[in-house]
Amino acid sequence: MKMADVKSVFTVLAVVSAAGLVGACRSSREPAQAPLTVRVDSGSVRGIVKGGSRQFLGIPYAEPPTGALRWTLPRKPRPWSGVRAAGRPGNDCTQGTQGSRQPSGEDCLYVNVTTPREHHGGLPVMVWWHGGGFTQGSGREYDAVRLATEGKAVVVTVNYRLGIFGYLGLPWLPGSGDFGFADQISALQWARRNASAFGGDPRNVTVFGQSAGGMSVCALLTSPAAKGLISKAIVSSGSCRLRWPAGGLFPGAPADRPYVPLAQGQSDGSAAAKELGCGGEKALACLRREPVADLLPHSDSFADHLAYGTDLLPRDPAAALRAGAFTNIPVIVGGTRDEARAFVGGALKYDSKLITSETYPRLLRRAFGSSADKVAARYPLSRYPSAGLAWAAVLTDESWACSTLAGARDLAARTTVYSYEFADENAPNVNGLRIPGLPQGAAHASDLPYLFDLGGRDLLVTRDRKELARTMVGYWSAFARSGDPNHRGAPSWRPGTAPLSLAPGAIRTVDAAAEHNCGFWETTTR
Repeated sequence: MKMADVKSVFTVLAVVSAAGLVGACRSSREPAQAPLTVRVDSGSVRGIVKGGSRQFLGIPYAEPPTGALRWTLPRKPRPWSGVRAAGRPGNDCTQGTQGSRQPSGEDCLYVNVTTPREHHGGLPVMVWWHGGGFTQGSGREYDAVRLATEGKAVVVTVNYRLGIFGYLGLPWLPGSGDFGFADQISALQWARRNASAFGGDPRNVTVFGQSAGGMSVCALLTSPAAKGLISKAIVSSGSCRLRWPAGGLFPGAPADRPYVPLAQGQSDGSAAAKELGCGGEKALACLRREPVADLLPHSDSFADHLAYGTDLLPRDPAAALRAGAFTNIPVIVGGTRDEARAFVGGALKYDSKLITSETYPRLLRRAFGSSADKVAARYPLSRYPSAGLAWAAVLTDESWACSTLAGARDLAARTTVYSYEFADENAPNVNGLRIPGLPQGAAHASDLPYLFDLGGRDLLVTRDRKELARTMVGYWSAFARSGDPNHRGAPSWRPGTAPLSLAPGAIRTVDAAAEHNCGFWETTTR
């Protein structure tokens, strides 16, 4: 099974359905409606109405990185004349698995902007970076109508280059390993330049992301590019401190982190070029002539492959976080209570024999070496209904929850941090995994329907979950507005590293470090 397939268990691929225009006749008592035609710095665009929102879809924020611009840093888009229709999203960036009819291609550097329909000025701007293992996903999957209208915010969802197209490194190639990251930063710069056109405040930009998007947000905090560009950040399931042991993402996979040193990125890129028959001094020119279909099979090698030791990312983000070398702005950081169940479920769906009572000791031995027996005693099979659930508990605690809490402590030493843990055990099963003995609970990505209509669909069907979603939208948008997530009618959220547990009817501060055995993991080596 390819790594991109493994990571696709949390990538939601669906088609956004745009609503038709509402009638023009309105009562004089209703608030003034914001215009559907606005001018950005490259030209005029005409959006559409959806519910109580305006949407401007498929706006280019950079030139298409095609032909001679393949593997170059993003450039501002060329101006256009007339009014550009902005009622449909642009292409998804090229990726190996297409779960919908949405076209994909290298001409993919587009943003989608959602704002309240009513005329406003000075709204907070929220720029979303999607997840998908750095190999899949797109901004169009995340319909932000609820976040924009209930939260009174300008929400920008972003496409960025993926896989080999976004993270290839080669010696002497400017931007090596960081093209997707550079795209994300370019989209932030576009949002800042054009915020006022949509009623947003260019001085109040929050970047937020989940999984690969969250890892990118955390990396940005340690980048020189962040200074003066953003005023707040939200990191969901993507701490700089994340790391996975051998087998942690899929049985048999090597140990992994989201970031690699530039030398490794360039070595991996040179190896891929050689496999494609493009070795030597002319490797780059040769690769730029390669058709997309020949490059795509190599994209899996560039999952979790954001390079540091570069102009955009001088230091390993984890080391920078520990050293306090990051932009001092308010941060929300957290994840889901049962993160790894999605990855374990994906493995079991692929082959039910990969994680059993017989293979569990071998998985522990490969992941933790001489500490395996100690881990087995702490997480005995007898305590869990299935080996899959036991392995998921190990990985959730060691790889995800405790790493996230460690990252929150690093941040809280120098800036204001609000920690959370999404904990709805009956959250929508966004990954579509139904494995006996492995309920998904609050698995990786299960928090996303509480902020977005995924693919344009509201997946929340019960009153208590809709209420939790309203509270979360309130927290996120209040934080974007002021740096403080607290808002009227919601349980108090105190700053610090003790997470606020987000579950229907049970929002409260919890001792996540104890619940996830973080004291044990701090003394357990791999």
